Amino acid sequence: MSEENIESVLKGNTLRVYWFLLQSPTGVVGARETQRALKFSSPALAVYHLDKLTELGLADKTNGEYRLAKAVNVGVLKQFVRFGAFMLPRHFLYATMFTTLLIFFLIQFQQVNFYSTFALVLGLIATGIMWYETIKAWRQKP
Repeated sequence: MSEENIESVLKGNTLRVYWFLLQSPTGVVGARETQRALKFSSPALAVYHLDKLTELGLADKTNGEYRLAKAVNVGVLKQFVRFGAFMLPRHFLYATMFTTLLIFFLIQFQQVNFYSTFALVLGLIATGIMWYETIKAWRQKP
């Protein structure tokens, strides 16, 4: 299936189930485990969404368990980077880099002049923007 078709189907609870599958340490989940983790009313609802992922080619079903078959970056998932079982907003890496540079600059800060003030203001603005974007992306997670 094309990414456009996957993006049109991968919404709502199906996206939440896919997110749960992406975050699973082993990449394998069962229907009951999914139902409990996502607080669905029944395991049948979890199976419905897991089967949808199977039809999309994103999961494989083996012996009643669903295994992650393919990771795609569509929709809100474009804003996240996967590190094993962790999903972090892309801007998190930039925010930590700018924060580290700002702290280093403040430790090395020796004299007040136009250039040091300019660098301080630029560092504060860049750090603020990156943390704002990181928090914004985190709030949009499924």
